[in-house]
Amino acid sequence: MARVKLEHVRKVYDNGFTAVHDATFEVADGEFLVLVGPSGCGKSTTLRLIAGLESITAGELWIGDRMVNGVRASERDIAMVFQNYALYPHMTVEQNMAFALKLRNEPADEIRRRVRDAAAILDLEDILDRKPRQLSGGQRQRVAVGRAIVRQPQVFLFDEPLSNLDAKLRVQTRKEISRLHRRLAATMIYVTHDQVEAMTMGDRIVVMNQGHIQQIGTPMELYQTPANQFVAGFIGSPAMNFLTGHAGEDGVVKAGSGLQLQNVQAPVRAGEAVVVGVRPEDLHVVGGPFVPDHVAQITARLDAVEPMGNETFLYVTAQSQELVARVPAQDLPQVDHTINLAVNLQRLHFFDASTGRRLAPNASVPANEARV
Repeated sequence: MARVKLEHVRKVYDNGFTAVHDATFEVADGEFLVLVGPSGCGKSTTLRLIAGLESITAGELWIGDRMVNGVRASERDIAMVFQNYALYPHMTVEQNMAFALKLRNEPADEIRRRVRDAAAILDLEDILDRKPRQLSGGQRQRVAVGRAIVRQPQVFLFDEPLSNLDAKLRVQTRKEISRLHRRLAATMIYVTHDQVEAMTMGDRIVVMNQGHIQQIGTPMELYQTPANQFVAGFIGSPAMNFLTGHAGEDGVVKAGSGLQLQNVQAPVRAGEAVVVGVRPEDLHVVGGPFVPDHVAQITARLDAVEPMGNETFLYVTAQSQELVARVPAQDLPQVDHTINLAVNLQRLHFFDASTGRRLAPNASVPANEARV
């Protein structure tokens, strides 16, 4: 296996559109790195640059100790698993997995050994004689992964490989790919638009938007200390709530929905705008099973309730501000009734109102200094 290193990589198309701006990051040998972001953010283009399927406009791309800017895709010693499985319909599972090795003129015994080893890893041993039309979506995906494994590449690349699977199969295949990474200790780069996939699979995550890298970090680093408002809103489900307000002369942050946070020490001057972020799990039902210390209360109308089994999502409106709370399963008032929520003041996030940049760590205030 090998490390992958991008240094100030850019991709500009002939029409002048810049798909990737100054991408700089390194994937360690054996690391599982996820590129995540909304559609059109440049994540798949970045993966294709690494694979050699797109040419680099500027910057340097290294695989191992070799700069591969001008190296053809077939000579980069990588294996790519696409969203479309692209299996040959007239070939069996075994023949699909062996095809690339036959093109390399590998010895027949070596091909047979590699295919059997990959089939054992992916639990495909009983279906090696079947053709793609006889397989489920999950089985086809595993065959596509097996086709990559037998090549024994330096780097595995995955381009949204689970997008065509139903919800249950996505979860199952997600676990299988994570287990495969641990077993092979392989360098893997995985592209997805699904932040749940990113959070549950990646050793580290690269968050992209409009061709720019927004933040690189572990899943918990991105969740607990997002670098900007975009990352804060993208990572986490349900998404973070945002209240736009301003700092007052008296040390109160006056946010939307009539909420005032006393002595929060917002990192802006009095009168300046600030965005206050609140994770859904940091909104609690007053009188419910768990309300932390150091809270302020907010009154809202309950618009919708989504029971999820062991937890419930509450969608509320407070003075025209829509919020979502993630609370334990409990008895709740009926929809369209008033509900009181407690805001955990120790777990607030602050962002610059104009740039979206993170301004300070989570605030912490004494309980008797919080008021509405």
